[in-house]
Amino acid sequence: MDWNFSDDRPIYAQIVEQVKLFVLSGHWKPGERLPSVRDLAAEAGVNPNTMQKALTELERQEILYSQRTSGRFITEDKAMIQDVKNDFAFRQMEEFLSGMARIGYDKEQVLALLAGYDWKEEGEEKK
Repeated sequence: MDWNFSDDRPIYAQIVEQVKLFVLSGHWKPGERLPSVRDLAAEAGVNPNTMQKALTELERQEILYSQRTSGRFITEDKAMIQDVKNDFAFRQMEEFLSGMARIGYDKEQVLALLAGYDWKEEGEEKK
């Protein structure tokens, strides 16, 4: 798993976002047990306290849940995961459309560009 951090936001907030992406992309499945805080922190190259803060926030958001003595797990609520995925997608679209508007594209022009876009599957080479 690749953990990528930038200097523009607190690390724990970036961990929250990346864990959500791991869940939304299917890398971590509903009901799956997470590695320990220490193991995740070592893998991500962050302080365990920072990882703990991020995981606590994800529990507050009900993306994760804890079972005493068993560890942390991904929520099994697939409808909630889909809602989070939709929210994330809408934020991505808002950023994209805002950027397109800044360079002078209107709705019809954006739709025309998307219609002509050559969609490739992940890992497929662009021709």
